[in-house]
Amino acid sequence: MTSPLAAKIAREYGTPAVVIDMDRVEANIARVQAACDAAGVANRPHIKTHKSPLLAKLQIAAGAKGITCQKIGEAEVMAEAGIDDILISYNLLGEEKMNRLGRLLESTDVTVAADNPVVIGDLPKAAALAGRPLGVVIECDTGRKRAGVETPAEAIELAKLVAASPGLSFKGFMLYPTEDGWPEAQKFFDTALAGVRLEGLEPTIVSTGGSPNMKNVGRLAGATEHRPGTYIYNDRMQVAAGVATFDDCALHVYATVVSRAGVDRGILDSGSKTLTSDPGGGIDGYGYILEHPEARIARFAEEHGFLDLAKCNERPKVGDVVRIVPNHVCVVVNMVDEVVMVRGQEIVGILPVAARGKLR
Repeated sequence: MTSPLAAKIAREYGTPAVVIDMDRVEANIARVQAACDAAGVANRPHIKTHKSPLLAKLQIAAGAKGITCQKIGEAEVMAEAGIDDILISYNLLGEEKMNRLGRLLESTDVTVAADNPVVIGDLPKAAALAGRPLGVVIECDTGRKRAGVETPAEAIELAKLVAASPGLSFKGFMLYPTEDGWPEAQKFFDTALAGVRLEGLEPTIVSTGGSPNMKNVGRLAGATEHRPGTYIYNDRMQVAAGVATFDDCALHVYATVVSRAGVDRGILDSGSKTLTSDPGGGIDGYGYILEHPEARIARFAEEHGFLDLAKCNERPKVGDVVRIVPNHVCVVVNMVDEVVMVRGQEIVGILPVAARGKLR
């Protein structure tokens, strides 16, 4: 059955439509800010989820100390909007990026992450162009096997290299422990901290992440800040991780059932171009349909979401507009130019996704 709000959105904007509930957005911002405050760490939210200066400013107004960006293009959009305390949590390489980073640093307080000497060797070019020091944190791998040095000894050597490089300032460490790997992360950090102190260096930033670790926020002794991102909207992965409920999920994809060619199957007008094919860490299906929780979005074509309705007591009809909680909300947001904002049963505006599509 289609709700009055869903019918209105379908009538005014068509489907699929990406819709955010601003009351839930604001509640999520307040809840996570309170958790960081209670843990005694600063909140530095990652904007890769929402990609919106307006929402970043709401986070800062609620108490966040600054923001995190994954790409320099995202940082440029945020700086253009007047946001001045930015951590770029990704290795930046090459002349093109150093030129952009230097221009950004001229007017914005920027810190960057690095995990190897090649990256560190490039960064003085940006500092020289800006005419001011560039802060650098050393990214440490504490179990995710993504980016980051794998040993405290490597972290110490890179910290020394940063401190010895012209125009660079060693700021500290950046970690993203696994949800159950915080004791190991503590040992890593303690060893790295002792090592840099022997070199006369003192970190001012010890940054942990992210939204799945909100239940661990403040657990690392010595942490100064936390980098949650997905929490502002939440998704099925956050629900599966136990750090959110479906009531906390502020973003829904509104989709229309366009075919019911078989008793146990149907087609949505939302395929991989909307919901994306991200499995969300092994979650069953490709989205949770609030009106039909027993239904499975079993597979995709670009414009088709294939419904498996075999376990449904009540099956949707052709023309029904349903609300879908995505598996992974960050990639869904990056697929659209704008989202519809609602409060209760009212549409309150359109929000541009200003920093979407920033590949570099």
